[in-house]
Amino acid sequence: MRLMQLIYASRPFGFSGDTLDDILMSARRRNRQDGVTGALICRNDLFMQMLEGPRTKVTATFGRILRDDRHIDVTLLWCGDAPFRSFPDWDMLEDPARSWMWNRDEVRAGAPGAASAEEARRVFARIASEPRDPVHHG
Repeated sequence: MRLMQLIYASRPFGFSGDTLDDILMSARRRNRQDGVTGALICRNDLFMQMLEGPRTKVTATFGRILRDDRHIDVTLLWCGDAPFRSFPDWDMLEDPARSWMWNRDEVRAGAPGAASAEEARRVFARIASEPRDPVHHG
């Protein structure tokens, strides 16, 4: 079975803590069933997510995201085969956007959607390399 990774960026519509909790709960349940792992970077003006797993399952997950009205301006940043999972132990790691990422003005100007595939992959490689608190395992 080939491992696929996919990275997209979108803008949240109707962002709230409850909306985020709903997204994470359903993503974790479904991802666990489908063998999909990944990480979601979120704040009130940005979603950026890496999905990884079997090609058919990742593609189906992305299709659901495209139809989800909580995401607007969805932009596929990278999709391809990967030699290993970056987030093998996380059904869906929820991670805040970091100070080294784009500021609000850059997001408003379209920086996430204009990011190259390599830039998007570096964001998640950096997050994957950070130590995690096992108590908050997703």
